[in-house]
Amino acid sequence: MERRFEGKVALVTGATTGIGQATAVRLAAEGAVVGVNHLPGQDPAGTLGRIGDAGGQGFPVVADMREPEQVTAMVRMVAESAGRLDCVVSNAAINPFMAWDETTVEDFNNLFETNVRGTWVVCTEGAKQMIREGHGGAICCVSSISAHVGAPGQTAYCGTKGAISMLAKALGRDLGAHGIRMNAVEPGWVKTPMSAPLMDEPEVLKYYIERVALRRGGEPEELASAIAYLLSDDASYVTSATLLVDGGFIVNAEL
Repeated sequence: MERRFEGKVALVTGATTGIGQATAVRLAAEGAVVGVNHLPGQDPAGTLGRIGDAGGQGFPVVADMREPEQVTAMVRMVAESAGRLDCVVSNAAINPFMAWDETTVEDFNNLFETNVRGTWVVCTEGAKQMIREGHGGAICCVSSISAHVGAPGQTAYCGTKGAISMLAKALGRDLGAHGIRMNAVEPGWVKTPMSAPLMDEPEVLKYYIERVALRRGGEPEELASAIAYLLSDDASYVTSATLLVDGGFIVNAEL
């Protein structure tokens, strides 16, 4: 495997499972020292073990994305512990399936505080740290196909992902002068713990298989590959971009 991130330090939020875990492992395998974010009370040992198995280096950093002070302190801790900060992956998110008319204001606020405000804080604080260090960097947000299409039981969630995709574009405009690139990936169906309950329903699974052009769900490692590309120098002229990584689902989506 290439070592595109040798000598660099990355922070990955929501890194204990799914896309976040796969991304932390991929970046570490390519040479980055990775700050593995987890919630208070979560055990990051699984991700750290996989990083070790890949011959990489990682260390745990705790923060709840709903708490801006914790997120700000986490960014500073990563930079202080590892000596710098080069890459940020804002992945942590929640997706409680709720009908639009059963979504309370409290539910809505919880979604936006976790998914959107958490993304805003970790990305802007990460960018400020990179500017202080004076070496540029790269940031990638994990958005969703739900930034483009609506889905039953995910109305408010779709709003958060639309916001994240637009934030990536707008922040890319502001950060370019500092040598910081800002992009987002927009996954479709990926085999993660978040999507697993949905796919336990045979009819739902059939629906997705029939509509995804590649006729299968994505693996978290496939999303990690796309994120690693956007963070790497291979994407040195890519910023303010959103990359659909959905197996061709959007062309058939009837959500």
